[in-house]
Amino acid sequence: MTTPKEAEGKSRYSAADIQVLGQREAVRRRPGMYIGSTDQRGLHHLVYEIAYNSIDEAMAGYCDRVEVRLKEDGYVTVIDNGRGIPVEIHPTTKKSALETVMTVLHAGAKFGGKTYQVSGGLHGVGASVVNSLSSHLEVIVHRDGKKYRQEFKQGIPQGAVAEVGTADSTGTTITFLADVAIFGKIDYDFHTISERMREMAYLNKGLEIHLIDEAQDLEKTYYFEGGITGFVRRLNRNRNLRHRQPIYISRQVNHTIIEAALQYNEGFTDNTLSFANCINTIDGGTHLTGFRSALTRVLNDYAHRNKLVKEGESNLVGDDVREGLTAVISVKLQEPQFEGQTKGKLGNIEIKSMVESAVAEELALYLEEHPDDARRIIDKCITSAKAREAARKARDLIIRKSSLDTGTLPGKLAECSEKDPSHCELYLVEGPSAGGSAKQGRNRRFQAILPLRGKIINVEKASPDKMLAHEEIRAIITALGTGIDDDFDAAKLRYHHVILMTDADVDGSHIRTLLLTFFFRHMPELINNGHLYIAQPPLYHIKAGKLERWVYSDQEKEELFSKLKESTRKIGVQRYKGLGEMSSEQLWETTMNPATRTLLSVNVEDTAKADSIFSVLMGGEVLPRKTFIQTHAKSVKNLDI
Repeated sequence: MTTPKEAEGKSRYSAADIQVLGQREAVRRRPGMYIGSTDQRGLHHLVYEIAYNSIDEAMAGYCDRVEVRLKEDGYVTVIDNGRGIPVEIHPTTKKSALETVMTVLHAGAKFGGKTYQVSGGLHGVGASVVNSLSSHLEVIVHRDGKKYRQEFKQGIPQGAVAEVGTADSTGTTITFLADVAIFGKIDYDFHTISERMREMAYLNKGLEIHLIDEAQDLEKTYYFEGGITGFVRRLNRNRNLRHRQPIYISRQVNHTIIEAALQYNEGFTDNTLSFANCINTIDGGTHLTGFRSALTRVLNDYAHRNKLVKEGESNLVGDDVREGLTAVISVKLQEPQFEGQTKGKLGNIEIKSMVESAVAEELALYLEEHPDDARRIIDKCITSAKAREAARKARDLIIRKSSLDTGTLPGKLAECSEKDPSHCELYLVEGPSAGGSAKQGRNRRFQAILPLRGKIINVEKASPDKMLAHEEIRAIITALGTGIDDDFDAAKLRYHHVILMTDADVDGSHIRTLLLTFFFRHMPELINNGHLYIAQPPLYHIKAGKLERWVYSDQEKEELFSKLKESTRKIGVQRYKGLGEMSSEQLWETTMNPATRTLLSVNVEDTAKADSIFSVLMGGEVLPRKTFIQTHAKSVKNLDI
């Protein structure tokens, strides 16, 4: 038995136990704090951080071309024709400015406001973090007629900056190899990076971004003279338009640049993207608030002044003027104040009034000069207002039913006994048969089941009032308890794991896509906060002698077959197309037991791309959907025939 004195000695806690990590060690020990994760998204983040430094040069007016090259050996090279990183000795660090930028966190030309009036890399950690997380990195600088070079390994300089030749141009070239000890497999996705580079080119008109994937022999060049106007056109390319040309607004107030482009379509969703210094502020902020305030005020003023609404009728509200709107709002400012590590929300108070004033004045002028467009926009808003009133009545009914009192919850909901939402799961299950099996097989303490009858309404093509009149949609909203759209309240979420469980066939895939469309359009916070999942039921049950195994993909089945054929000739295979074909015990064992199941977390890496895909797949235009299916047919992973 350990005595109290011995225990005290073993647990002694002194100053010597405090570990102080150097900046490089801190980054390598906790990379997720700086780049979010060490999966493929983290790898992509390394590319973006270096590319952003080049784009900062473009925003400052010193660079008009950036090249990103993905090499066959896993290296990435980013080249720009900016001014080149300075190489003279830094007065504070007593090292070259180049080495300081590449090795010291929060060191860069972005803090004083002299070199960069605006920049995307607020924290100044990009280059040094990428360096620390790379097994090898090389910087080549062309500046003042000379060529300089410095090399690093895991963030450690392998020598001082060296002059290695002459140069007849300026710019910086950074080549790095992500450290496999941190990231494991080095696997960049060309199409994901391509979408981000396209976005950067839209936000910086006149900038050419060239992306090359040497391993796959793929290449893209982006250059948009029209900037965000082209961005809006692209977002709306598969929609029926309310007016032909996007409305473009641009103004500079002191050192702040304000741009907005907007265009209405015949749809029912608001697709407004906001950016601050080229960073996608997915949670909005003061620039988005200013834009929306101006939009609502100007459209109301125009409608009343031109007697497009009857005297005494209620004003249009935000929901009315944003239905069917596609817009991009971009501000570039000196000292951005972002809320949160992910820079998801802009907090600068002064930006609201700047944006509101700019948008209000220029939008009002546009409407006066384009009365036909103005009338079509106002007609759309008035129609939305009528539908909103019908939807409000339906929503109020749902809210009244969304009490925590289980007596007001949907009658077909099999509730769990756990009251802490963080421990609760809700399965949205296709069909009453599978719902019955799930109810019998579940753990009643923390798993709730909501069976859905048939396919839910396609919200991409339904007005809000029709959507809320749909029984299955109302049941989902009531069960979750959060409300939807602007009424969404994350604090009222009754289950922190919302799991879509559908059959492994074409109908199941369709139902899953309909549900994903609903959540993306009307409860995006559920996705952004990591609460939405997709269950993975097995496709096959394989039996060979004493071996029995559940198999979840055709590839897994073929791999197992190749192994089993070496030892046995008789292999029994049962194909499961529907959840209802499994007993409650089988459904629990394969799909619902936390110890053995596989859940896919639903997340959105690129909001604009996701919006486009949902519009193509679920919208009213047939040709874009046909083209999309033909283009991606070879990459489909789950096709039931």
